Order: sequence, then C-alpha cells, then structure tokens
Amino acid sequence: MPDFLLVTCQIGAESAVKQELARRWPKFRFAFSRPGFLTFKLPSEHGLAADFDLESVFARAYGFSLGAVRATGAGDVSNPSLAELAAATWKACDGTTVQRVHCWQRDRFAPGLHGYEPGLTDAAIEAHRTLIEYCPRPQSLAKDAADPIQPARLGDTVLDCVLLDDGHWWAGWHQVHSVPSRYPGGLMSLALPPDAVSRAWLKMEEGLRWSQLPMIQGARVAEIGSAPGGASQALLARGCWVLGIDPAAMAPAVAAHPRFTHLRLRSPQVRRREFRKIRWLTADMNVAPNYTLDAVEAIVTHPEVSIRGLLLTLKLPHWELSEQVPEYLDRIRGWGFNTVHARQLQYNRQEICVAALQKPFRRKPFLA
Repeated sequence: MPDFLLVTCQIGAESAVKQELARRWPKFRFAFSRPGFLTFKLPSEHGLAADFDLESVFARAYGFSLGAVRATGAGDVSNPSLAELAAATWKACDGTTVQRVHCWQRDRFAPGLHGYEPGLTDAAIEAHRTLIEYCPRPQSLAKDAADPIQPARLGDTVLDCVLLDDGHWWAGWHQVHSVPSRYPGGLMSLALPPDAVSRAWLKMEEGLRWSQLPMIQGARVAEIGSAPGGASQALLARGCWVLGIDPAAMAPAVAAHPRFTHLRLRSPQVRRREFRKIRWLTADMNVAPNYTLDAVEAIVTHPEVSIRGLLLTLKLPHWELSEQVPEYLDRIRGWGFNTVHARQLQYNRQEICVAALQKPFRRKPFLA
C-alpha cells in the first residue's frame, strides 16, 4: 500500500493545497515541497482506491508517490545521464505494471511572470522518450505510449515522472479516472490559434474540455466580461450563439461574426429580457469573487431567466481568498445548481474556474 501522495500545482498555490487537504483529508501529513510540488504522508491503512478523487481545486495533478530519483553516477551532476535517471525511475516502479508514462516539469514561475505559461517542456518530452526507451516491460505499454501528448484512456495505470531540478526527478503513479488525469501533470497544452484575439481562448477551451458541460452546437451563451473576445471565439468555434456583455470594445473579427451580439453595457444595465433565450452563462471579470457572484446571481435567480449551466472564472487577488472557495461553491449551489465543480486550470492565473449545472449529468471524461 502506498505511503505517500505527490501533488503538483501552480506556483503560489502550495498553501491553498495544504489548507484543502487539511480540511478534506485531516489525516494526511505534509512531508516535502518545492515551489509547485508537494508530498504528503498517508495514514496507514488509508484504503484509497487507485482511481480515488482527491477533491482538490488547486491540485493540478496528483498520484501515489514512489519517491525521489536522483543521478548518482560518476558523471557531471549538472548534466546527468538521462539513461541513469530512467533506469532509477523504473526501479522505483518495480512491481507496478503501467500502460502509460507521463513526464512533466514542475512550474518554473508563477503563470504570467516573464510571459510564462505552464506546459510540457522540451526537457519533459526528452525524459519521456528516454523512459519509453528504457522501459523494462515494453509489452505492457499502450501502442501509442511513445507519444508524449497522446491522452491516456480510462483505467490506464500511468507512471508519473516529475522533473524537479537537474538530476532530480520524482516518481509516482496514478490510474486514469478524469479529464486532467489523462494528461501529463494535468496539462492539456493547447495551441493558441493564430487568429485568437486574446489568451482567454485558452481558458475557455480548457474550461469546456475539463468540465464537459454539454454546450452543444447552437447553444445560446451569454458572456459577462467578453472583451476583447478570445473566449467568445472559442464558443463561436463550437457553433454557439454568443451574447457578449462588456462596456469595452470587442475585436473587429469577433464583433462581425454572424452569431455574435455585443451589448456594450455592464451586466446590471442589461435588461433581463435579453437573457430569455440564454441557457448558458459564462463570466470572467477582473474583480473580487463576490462581485462576480453578485452579478451572476442577479441574472440566474430572476424569474424570467432560465440558465442551465455556468462556467465562471473567480479571481483571487489575495491567496487568502482560497479559504473561501467552499463558501463560493455553496453559494452557487444555493441558486439551484446541483452539480458544481471547481479547478485551477493550466491556463488560469491567480484564479479558479467553476462549472455548474442545474441538473446532475454524467461527466464524460474522455471526450475531446
């Protein structure tokens, strides 16, 4: 039975992860950390299933820990042998049959610092290639396991390899059970389209893929805080009709789209009849969480409005606000949304994404 848990997260979110686990899993004991990486000692006889849900908003990826892997040969430790590290990783994994290998580097900076975006690095891709090459039981690997960005499948057992520092890896494993667990480090590593008017496209697309909200083609969506239009572009590309609400101007390419309508107003100024045909509401405003929730509540609780689902970005201008996330989610449930999930996405900065639906639905974690 595994003794430790490993977790990776956004740099800056470490304390939020600790607080979450102390609240949800009080018997877990913090053990070790680096920026963006933590381990926890599990209680004896913890009984956790291989596909258990950590129920964490701020843990981007997690799995059972197999321990640190270091270069110990006679070579230059500043330029260690990948072959040696790979062999040591497989030794740590001895006895565990895996179908996939996930390699990723812990975040180097907080998102946005120096333009940094979390994602798969060249070092992680090279480590993945070496681990595949030195796998002692290649017959157990999935046929497409050599592709570092190929999503894993439901039930796959995955060898996790986190690159902490030069010559210092950390090994673990998990069983695939959710959208994030399909990808190395929970990193979808989406490519921003060349015509995207802002990086909000990345947040919206990742949020839609993670949440699996059933916004089918032809869905009518209102977006609060739509300017300049990156998120609207992601919705329009999926065939949605979008009502953009923002006092700022939209990018011309978005404003001219035949399925886009712009109300150049703040949300409290919009007449409620504008929402009569709207079934989905998204919001991404650069304000404190309760301000966003106030604006959304005024719409979704109006008797003439029937919103089926929400996809909200809640900014956390102070990390201390992470302690209030359970209260934010309870508030949304109080509006009649039975299914509410939250996650700090790969493309979120100091913020979280919340998905909510009026009626329970079966999430399909393996749709594209």
